[in-house]
Amino acid sequence: MPTREPARPHGRPAGRAHGRHGPARRPARRGLGDVLAGLGALVLLVALVGGVPYALLKYVGPPIDPEQFDVRTLLSQAGPSTITAVLVLLVWLAWFQLFVCVLVEVYAGVRRVGMPARVPMSGGTQALANKLVGAVLLLFTTGAMVAPIVKLAPAPAPPPMTAVAYSAPIVEKATLDTQQTKKVYVVQPPHGRHHESLWEIAEKCLGDGRRYHEIYRLNQAKEQPDGSKLRMADLIRPGWVLDMPDDARHTHTVPVGQPREQTLRDHPGRAEVPRSVEQRADRAEEKAEQKKDVERRAENRGRAKHRLPEQDRRLPEQERREQPVVREAQSGALMDYLAPASLAAAGLLFVLSRRRREQLWNRLPGRRTARPRGDAAEAEVALRLGADAPGARILDIGLRLLGAELAARHRTPPTVYAAHLSARTLDLWVHPPDPDPPPPWTAQDGGQVWRLPAHEGRLLEDQPGGAPYPGLVSIGANAGGRVLVDLEAAQGLINVRGPQTTAALAAIAVELATNRWSDRMRVTLVGFGEELTAIAPDRIRAVGGLAEVLPELEAAAAPREQVLTGRVTGSPREAHYLLSAVAPTHEEARRLALLARRDTAGYVVAGDIPHATWTLEITDDGKARIAELGFEVEAQLLPRRHYRALVELFRTAGRMEGEPIPEPEPLVGLHAPAVEIRLLGPVEVRGLRPLEEGRLALAAEMLVYLATHPGGVHPVVLGGVLWPRGVQDLVRDATIARVAEWLGPDHLLTDEAGRLRLGPEVRTDWMLFRELVRRARGDAMARPVLLEKALGLVRGPLLAGRPPGRYAWLAAEDLEYDVAAGVADAAHQLCELRLAQNRPDAAVAAVRQALLLAADDEGLWRDLLRATHATQDGVRLRAVVEGLTRRAASHPYGGALAPETEALIEELLPTWRIHVVRESSA
Repeated sequence: MPTREPARPHGRPAGRAHGRHGPARRPARRGLGDVLAGLGALVLLVALVGGVPYALLKYVGPPIDPEQFDVRTLLSQAGPSTITAVLVLLVWLAWFQLFVCVLVEVYAGVRRVGMPARVPMSGGTQALANKLVGAVLLLFTTGAMVAPIVKLAPAPAPPPMTAVAYSAPIVEKATLDTQQTKKVYVVQPPHGRHHESLWEIAEKCLGDGRRYHEIYRLNQAKEQPDGSKLRMADLIRPGWVLDMPDDARHTHTVPVGQPREQTLRDHPGRAEVPRSVEQRADRAEEKAEQKKDVERRAENRGRAKHRLPEQDRRLPEQERREQPVVREAQSGALMDYLAPASLAAAGLLFVLSRRRREQLWNRLPGRRTARPRGDAAEAEVALRLGADAPGARILDIGLRLLGAELAARHRTPPTVYAAHLSARTLDLWVHPPDPDPPPPWTAQDGGQVWRLPAHEGRLLEDQPGGAPYPGLVSIGANAGGRVLVDLEAAQGLINVRGPQTTAALAAIAVELATNRWSDRMRVTLVGFGEELTAIAPDRIRAVGGLAEVLPELEAAAAPREQVLTGRVTGSPREAHYLLSAVAPTHEEARRLALLARRDTAGYVVAGDIPHATWTLEITDDGKARIAELGFEVEAQLLPRRHYRALVELFRTAGRMEGEPIPEPEPLVGLHAPAVEIRLLGPVEVRGLRPLEEGRLALAAEMLVYLATHPGGVHPVVLGGVLWPRGVQDLVRDATIARVAEWLGPDHLLTDEAGRLRLGPEVRTDWMLFRELVRRARGDAMARPVLLEKALGLVRGPLLAGRPPGRYAWLAAEDLEYDVAAGVADAAHQLCELRLAQNRPDAAVAAVRQALLLAADDEGLWRDLLRATHATQDGVRLRAVVEGLTRRAASHPYGGALAPETEALIEELLPTWRIHVVRESSA
């Protein structure tokens, strides 16, 4: 989880680790030599800053003498007086340069802002000022010296470096060549409430916290083992491997080319610190820390029995092995881009759910559908967190309603060149301005903006009308919401430029291919994106060059007004968008420009394109600008790693072979637990006193996560799961303490490694379900009864009613996949047993119980059809068929039935299609 460096009052660093494992801070001490040097430096500074200008003014004069620098005098004669005047001016300039350097050094030393600012062309002068000011400040402060200025001249080659490894017996020193090794520091996990910061690492390893800028510059934008990068100096994460300056101490020495992942494996802990260094803490500092410890103990004495013990500094190696995906999600690397892309995330999840429904059609008993892992799983976590499904629905239904109302009034839809979607409104910028939009839309700014309030949009019913503006696509977000532009509205080429051109094009392609506010669409990618066809093969195609598609585009061009009218009157033409990462030749650019002016399609082309209608500029700092429209937003991008993660996520959803369901751990007994966490339906926690409504959701999610991870979870990992966007340590620790108090001392335990786990008297209904099914396999006589008891635990969908944004971690876990498959398989077994016993009504009841949770598993629907047919009640069978077909037709992820289901219906009820047609006609 990201750790933010707290504010440092009075120049002190952030909170430090305590105890013998953490190197103690060594305050500066002033000896007689320091005092004399400081006094001498003070006298010299006063003489240079005050004495020099005084002497110049008294004996020489001001910097510029108007008489000496008179233009006519200079042109007519130049004698010794003129040369003297020039020399005086140079002395004044040199003094002014020194004065500025002194001001900069004093500001840096007093304010403790870190490395002093560099004064241009003042290398030697600023170095002198740095030493003088540092010596003077040492007289008045117990802080460290002002950070030294790096000399402009190249430093001499350093001598060979000696790496010292400290252990119980001190091993012999090994001499290594500095050209082949470097020093690194491994950022450690939190200790209690303490997190490491760059300031603290600099103070510990470089002797001065203000040198943290040096560590920042060495590591800026370098990829870390978790895939993320250092972007802000006050955000570092446990497990990062930081390159350190050559003079750093208490570090690890590794080969220069060694990957950071290997360094972390070889050196998971902090470098050992010599005992002599640990003992250099000032006695007063130690007493102050002891006093703080006493105060903390006194403060917590009243709730000591519920207090969590101090957490280990280091996540155990077992934790790293058991929680690889959670640690990645915690890192936020993929979340940086995927979660903020809220509309694209909603579209991707919609298409992904449709693909998984098809996976369920092919699921075999005893196997679960294939689930994503690694970056693919982390990508889905980010999508679940960021997806704005309500916003995408408002955009879809609102635009379709607008088109239908305009068509009913025989009005041509206006050009919409941009849109803004916020939590309160959907705004469309239209051209030309029109003050008369159809309700519930209203006009703003003299008709330049058509607005749909969000509360009105949420009440709209699904619209059968066509999609008038399929080319609306997000370019990014501002403080108020998401900004979209219509690629068709440019009516010319859109030129995209900048260092992340391909990432911008990939983000546009993904949202276009998955959005819900379009019908028939084709996206042609030129020079990139061949793998994106795995996401939407019916919409995306990739070609190598523009020459492959230009003739086809020119032949299919159609005027804009005709296309818009067709979309809202029921005769839509396929929307087409060209996204090219390849710069066109001069002739290709000319043909594209002519084509874009007379065609409705959208054309976004990289490279230096003259006469483009709009230019989408992606800046170095991640901004997206369209100067012609006056937009500047945080760009929506899909970098290479995120791109690959999405592709792998959809490839996994296309695997039909499935995976075996792992065997559960046996339960010791089936007695009622002290605390029961119910997952197989709405979330419930039984056996505890009621908790405040505002805190129950978070506490319940914590218990669900701990219950499904019986090996234990480190608090750092738990914090990253429950607050994936980050949380203050105080909030996390207070929440854990509150849940511990709610559970009681026997039900939330902590092991030696600091991991939290639930006690043996806390159990979930899913654990009991699996135990009943396991025992049913070994007892043929009791099998029907045990399976019936297991299915009786099912009350609805898994964790039904969970709040939006919560439980996104399920995407990276087995739970959803195991529960759906396990419940369906148990119902299938019981259905077969009851049919063999000639008890079709009991078979029907078993299947319907499972459908409460696994309604998308069409294997269960086929079991229901067979069991209902066995009752020999034709009316009842027809009702099941009609209900199934209606459900399929209105299913949010697709309106088809599995071919195997249709074949079974044909066999059991040959006349079913006639009834379906009559039903739809009525």
